[in-house]
Amino acid sequence: MGMLMSGVLRLSSLYGLVSRVALVAALGGVLAACQDTRTDYNGRAYRPIPANVVALMNEKGSGSHQPVLIRAFKKEAELEIWKMNKEGRYVHLKTYPMCRWSGQLGPKVKEGDRQVPEGFYTITPGQMNPNSAYYLSFNVGYPNAFDRAHGYTGGSIMVHGACSSAGCFSMTDEQIAEIYAITREAFGGGQRAIQMQSFPFRMTAENLAKHRFDPNMKFWKALKEGSDQFEVSQRETKVSICERRYVFGAAGPDGKPFVDANASCPGSLQSDPELKALVAEKQHKDDQQIAHLVQTGTRAIKLVYADGGQHPDFADKITELSRPDAIDKGAREIFIDEHGKPLPAAVQMAAARTSLPATASAYVAAPAPASSNVTTVPASAPAPAQSAPAPSASSTVDQVLSPMKWLWSPKTAEQPVELDAPAIPLPPRRQASASRPQAALPQKALPQVLAGAPPVVPAGFRSYAALER
Repeated sequence: MGMLMSGVLRLSSLYGLVSRVALVAALGGVLAACQDTRTDYNGRAYRPIPANVVALMNEKGSGSHQPVLIRAFKKEAELEIWKMNKEGRYVHLKTYPMCRWSGQLGPKVKEGDRQVPEGFYTITPGQMNPNSAYYLSFNVGYPNAFDRAHGYTGGSIMVHGACSSAGCFSMTDEQIAEIYAITREAFGGGQRAIQMQSFPFRMTAENLAKHRFDPNMKFWKALKEGSDQFEVSQRETKVSICERRYVFGAAGPDGKPFVDANASCPGSLQSDPELKALVAEKQHKDDQQIAHLVQTGTRAIKLVYADGGQHPDFADKITELSRPDAIDKGAREIFIDEHGKPLPAAVQMAAARTSLPATASAYVAAPAPASSNVTTVPASAPAPAQSAPAPSASSTVDQVLSPMKWLWSPKTAEQPVELDAPAIPLPPRRQASASRPQAALPQKALPQVLAGAPPVVPAGFRSYAALER
């Protein structure tokens, strides 16, 4: 009888062991996506924050247990760590060059598209993964309520090591060890959630002017509002999600954001009037600068990547990374029209060699609010055309980013469209001969691009080469 009971106990123990192994394997299968789960866990997740980083925190009036905020910028391939100081404001601690990101500029919309997500995300202690096959990692929280409301799919988007990305923010092992330690200590100090802000690029006037006709611009302008709120206040941006959109700087009477993406935004949402005014003032300055850049010839572009990019700091330094052939090709800069389509090849070549003057009336900035101390466009900026209509006080960045319809208006050889080309002095010999009468040549035989003006596109010439993906 004793031998029988002993056998039963051994079988029971074996069954329990098999069950635990099966559970671990199942969890590994669930978590396997951009990151993997190891079973040979070691103590790398408990490496201390480097002494020089702790010293930097102290210099900035912060400490290892103070809250953290993370910002990421895809085009620049940079990830920033911000720490809260003793006054409750976030100060920039350190910028980490990103070793690898994949996909194109723009949000992640479906599983397998290799896109790095863009938006505002939340990282909690439960999203930390000390057992990652990519050294260490943590989940950024994609998809959030906004993403789900738009039907975006996919998951397990991580910040991790190994310099390999399939939709993740990939760092080196040393970088992720440091970042992981900083976030771990912030959670240890009582922070319950870390906000991560992910952008296609830094929300500068130059980037917005260049990408003004990108199909994602409406979404990017919404993200810019959240970015502006953080930059003018140095406090975590309040993010409510309702009516399938982000609502920044607004919260309920209890001070908590409202998150129900498919519901109507409640009237009880409240915002800080002072913060709202500061954001409006910053937006107005940015609008003026965008208008100035467009007036002085900044062209609309689309960047097309073979598959993402990396920070220039890693050029010729990393030998093992995902899809090195894609990195070697770099990003192609394509000039686009107001519909986001590439310009014809002939115009692309001409635009690369000459400056295309913009119609001033389409890009005049809105007047500054009476209560603001906004610096106007520098006196050196080109004066708007006399025929330009005076903008109303309600002008917004939508007017600044209005379509370049002048470039695509129908043109014929019999009725050429006059363009405001800059006056270009002729060389001495041509200047002398210009005064002598010469036989008139047909206008259509003289490509205007040779005189430094935009080319006249023949009527009906509206075909485009498809963007490579």
